[in-house]
Amino acid sequence: MGISTLLHQQPQQPPTAASVTIPVTNGRVPIPARGVDYRGKVVLAPMVRSGELPSRLMALHYGADLVWSPETVDHSMIGTTRKVNPRTGMIEWTRLSNNASKRGESAEAESVIFRVDPVREAGRLIFQIGTSDPARAVTAAKMVAHDVAGIDVNAGCPKPFSTSGGMGAALLRTPEKLASILEALVQEVTPAAQVGISVKIRLLETATETEALVRRLVRTGITGLTIHCRTTDMRPRERAIRGQLRMIREVCHEAGVACLMNGDVENRDHAAKLMDDFGVDGAMIATAAEKNPSCFRSAAEIGQPLAPWAETVEKYLAYAIETENKLSNTKFMLSQMIPGKSPVYREMQPWKSYTALVEGFKFAGLVEKAAEADRVLALPHATPAKAMPPANNNTTGDSKKRKRQQGDGDNNGRPASRGRKSTAAEPLLIAEDPFAPSATATVTAPATAEAPPPQVAAAVAM
Repeated sequence: MGISTLLHQQPQQPPTAASVTIPVTNGRVPIPARGVDYRGKVVLAPMVRSGELPSRLMALHYGADLVWSPETVDHSMIGTTRKVNPRTGMIEWTRLSNNASKRGESAEAESVIFRVDPVREAGRLIFQIGTSDPARAVTAAKMVAHDVAGIDVNAGCPKPFSTSGGMGAALLRTPEKLASILEALVQEVTPAAQVGISVKIRLLETATETEALVRRLVRTGITGLTIHCRTTDMRPRERAIRGQLRMIREVCHEAGVACLMNGDVENRDHAAKLMDDFGVDGAMIATAAEKNPSCFRSAAEIGQPLAPWAETVEKYLAYAIETENKLSNTKFMLSQMIPGKSPVYREMQPWKSYTALVEGFKFAGLVEKAAEADRVLALPHATPAKAMPPANNNTTGDSKKRKRQQGDGDNNGRPASRGRKSTAAEPLLIAEDPFAPSATATVTAPATAEAPPPQVAAAVAM
């Protein structure tokens, strides 16, 4: 059964304030006072594991106009407590860990569900929510809305963990439910927090079905719509389909809604060409940014296509240490940045602390900060006996490693694999030559953020 049929068969919602009273000024839905206009923007796509805070800071450092958070499920946010980390100045939403006892941690151990840099991400972070219920969506969104520049609903993730709960791409089959979620957010979150609401979808089976869905969604009062140019059944290795882009753009523009595209966008210059060719307002970069976030800078302006991977690895580690990022996530991201054929890719796997990583990579300027991060995160201090070999300037890895990529904008892959343990009988095969010298990456810690606004404090207490 097609989406257009579903739209007619399902009981229609009565007209709402969102679908009736949202004005269009100069051909555009007004942007709320604290919101951002997606037009003219090249942004970091929402990616599970690859969109945590250090990755977002990397994207912003290299020129991304906006960054999307990974999809955070509403159930995960509801019940968290908003805190300012006194060591880092980051804002964190935490809850008691359900697995603390299994890991041998204190029963009072907390898990960080979401983390924000209130200075460097100010006005540039879009929170993506996974939800299948209007009331839960509003409750979860209100908890974070005053600390971000927009709320985006994930209606495109095809992974079972999302669709089995009626979230992600499952919402494409329940268009009225999706519309009701967007309308609830527009009516209840936008007035309170003055941020816009947007949605990210995929192509449907036919252009007619896609058009019917988009026409319904742009009437909800959203300020932006992103189209991932693949259908739900398509895998990342399949090329993006751009034949419907102009039609989707036209429908969005008729309603005054910004239209972004996602799928096989390689870098800023490529994004600009696609925006010009198809008339869309902006573009998301996903897999390319995961491999090398310097793709957000313009090669035409800089004079070189991408930064050497050794540079991006050092800077990423600096951000990860500063923000107390989970080590498993850090190592996963390093495995994406470092070419798979490089000895570094293999030899870093047994290293189980930040100290081991920075000493192995010969990042002397990060050793003290790494030791402090290890202490805070309760990581061992074992370090490799020798330094890594010099890094070359390759910016991509071998094809076998890249087959693990999970796709543009819906990167919800399997957990990072654990590195094998080294033994006395199996020494690390590391060359004596150190890394080629490079300036140590430095980052400036933001000032401690203020307490949450009354509306957020009230939402946290719900």
